[in-house]
Amino acid sequence: MKKLLFTLVSAFAVMAASAQPVIKWTESKYDFGDIKEADGPATHKFEFTNAGNEPLVITSVKPSCGCTTSDYTKEPVMPGKTGYVSATYNPQGRPGPFNKSVNITTNCKPELTTIHFTGKVIEREKTLADLHPRKIGDLNLESNHISLLKVKNTEVRVDSTSVANLTGNPMTITFANVPAHIKAKAVPETLQPNSKGLIVIEYDATKRKEWGFVMDKVVLALNGETNSNKNLLSVSATIEEDFSKYTEEQLANAPHMVFDEPIFNFGTITEGEKVSHTFTFTNKGNEDLIIRKITTSCGCTAANKKADVIKPGESSAIDITFNSSGKSNRQNKTITVICNDPKNSQQILRITGDVKKKE
Repeated sequence: MKKLLFTLVSAFAVMAASAQPVIKWTESKYDFGDIKEADGPATHKFEFTNAGNEPLVITSVKPSCGCTTSDYTKEPVMPGKTGYVSATYNPQGRPGPFNKSVNITTNCKPELTTIHFTGKVIEREKTLADLHPRKIGDLNLESNHISLLKVKNTEVRVDSTSVANLTGNPMTITFANVPAHIKAKAVPETLQPNSKGLIVIEYDATKRKEWGFVMDKVVLALNGETNSNKNLLSVSATIEEDFSKYTEEQLANAPHMVFDEPIFNFGTITEGEKVSHTFTFTNKGNEDLIIRKITTSCGCTAANKKADVIKPGESSAIDITFNSSGKSNRQNKTITVICNDPKNSQQILRITGDVKKKE
């Protein structure tokens, strides 16, 4: 009797275990092949069959990234019937190969199943508007900032930015308030409708008489009209001293700036407090050390040098004051010192510490 009872219980258990939905995909991987960005989103429908003997319910569908959206069968899928999960991939701004997935949670065992899709996005041909996203008045530009990066103080550098006239009328481009060390011209000077050209900048660092990072503004006049507050093209450069023609003897005898300690940690202070520190240094070279320029990374930091010229073997200092008003938490500020040391013409001093809020 006990043996019969055990057999019956086991049989019912097997029957209960087998009474469940089973998801069977027609395909769980799909290759879109090449799709064109210009054609917009591409969709594929992954179909499945409920191969079990209980209704199949999809409880969640989660694509692997925001570039994919999904739809799916919302109602229970009866045994032997079919359902689907669709995957729609948005190729906009995503040229090149892709490999994505969608995680589907159901009442099957196991609960989680994953479908995959791949392909390659063929980038659409960019329009003049795409290539010239910036605007100055009615003129479209590739960029409204020409960055010359590092420029030697003996150098004349030429650079340009592409421009386009997307209006229905010709546009003449001239310039106003051009700094003496810059020459600017438009090529061509008059842009026909739906055409492109260049703004060419010639930058003469020998006339700039500055050091380190500098920024200039050039005003554009479009068809003779200027707006000195809006029609501005920025031109930046980091001017460095040219030591390229120094002989070995000159390099050996050149000034050499060495700081005792380039980092100062002020510990913890309360917001509103000021901290002062003196960075000392020595000219360990054989010629006069000249401090060209000192800049700080923040208006909260002031720097004052004791002297402009330091003789060989002599020491001097730079006084720093940090104002913590409006600051909180960890602070890291830098002071850039530009000098005529060919081995290290730009040295960085650092002040760091914590600022706690007033109670």
